[in-house]
Amino acid sequence: MTVPPRRRAALGAVLVASLMAAGCGGSDSADDGTVTLDLGLFGTFGYEEAGLYEEYMRLNPDIRITEESVERSADYYRALQTRLAAGSGLADIQGIEIGFVADVAANHADAFVDFGARDNADEILGHYYDWKVEPATTSDGRVLGLGTDAGPEAMCFRRDLFEQAGLPTDRAELATLWADWDGFLELGRRYESSPTKPEGSSFVDSPASIFSAGVYQGENAYADEDGNPIPDSSDGVQAAWDHASVAAAEGMTANLIQFGDEWNSAFANGAFATVSCPAWMLGYISGQAGEEASGTWDVAPLPGGAGNWGGAWLAVSETSEHKEEAIALVEWLTAPEQQVRMFTDSQHFPSSQEAAENPEVANATSEYFSNAPIGQLFGESAAALQFTPISPYDTQIQEAFTNALNTVGTGTSPDDAFQAALDQIQQVVGD
Repeated sequence: MTVPPRRRAALGAVLVASLMAAGCGGSDSADDGTVTLDLGLFGTFGYEEAGLYEEYMRLNPDIRITEESVERSADYYRALQTRLAAGSGLADIQGIEIGFVADVAANHADAFVDFGARDNADEILGHYYDWKVEPATTSDGRVLGLGTDAGPEAMCFRRDLFEQAGLPTDRAELATLWADWDGFLELGRRYESSPTKPEGSSFVDSPASIFSAGVYQGENAYADEDGNPIPDSSDGVQAAWDHASVAAAEGMTANLIQFGDEWNSAFANGAFATVSCPAWMLGYISGQAGEEASGTWDVAPLPGGAGNWGGAWLAVSETSEHKEEAIALVEWLTAPEQQVRMFTDSQHFPSSQEAAENPEVANATSEYFSNAPIGQLFGESAAALQFTPISPYDTQIQEAFTNALNTVGTGTSPDDAFQAALDQIQQVVGD
């Protein structure tokens, strides 16, 4: 599942208010025996848009599916935490985003069904990448949800802007030139110093593109093996900060706030030439840049190797009155066949290794992105991913660092900005 908002934030606030007032309600049974299953989700999981709900109800005439979705995942999770604390109001099926799965596993495991205890556990869990199952698994082995999509990363770039600046556009050559982030920065310097660079454009959209991708390439990102926050000593944080702060200090970035209005507009107006790009970002870019930009964008491997941004799980509430029906729906929605369809329909990359290796995914190309072999690029990233421990505070920690990096772009020293981020993080995580 994708992290960013896709419609107006105000919509999320309205939906949160309605959910808090009414609760999710849980399942219901009609007089004719029809069972209604409620899903409480955030953002755009895409099941309804892809026609999966309609198909499941056609295959199972005794089931009716309803979905309530809060646009912003943070708003959604605040409302979910309130219902978890109250012990009531949960939907039959709740979406759990990667930024909050550690909190659920540590503090709310009893609220959700253990898929690892199912008789068919080997079947429903065995097709996943290991790194997808582990974050939703508690210390005592309970598996609290089945994975939906994942966010293996590549680097999206503007072929036309690279050509104007005299930079190569061949994907294989770029993969060699920016095999690591130092190479990426060196190419950025070439872009910025080019006399033919498009006026008003920058090499990369934001220092957050570098930091958010690079931080998960370390042995640790924001947490140690026990899930304790270690933002001041993590190798992933330090390396990602070093590279991102150099880009910000040297003026290689447009210094935009990702998912803000200016950033959205910049996809169409050529304000930047590169952006770190999880699979779901392809749809975001094409939606913001429009059809007229088709063929100007391309995709190459991510500097530094593999990376992941985003992903979610579907969990079944223990309070559901129709747990077996809800479990069956979750198993079907997350099965390899449906994960293949979600990719071919809307580029939600599978967290199922079996689905990712399906020819429909593995051999997929994108006409919009200059016929880039997106199935191969994101598949190679997914296959190379390693599990990085997650803390309950990862989302807030990352936000503190990326906000601080934007201040480097406006003149704050990297050391002062780093300390400011640590101070903000300390207020969140405490001792």
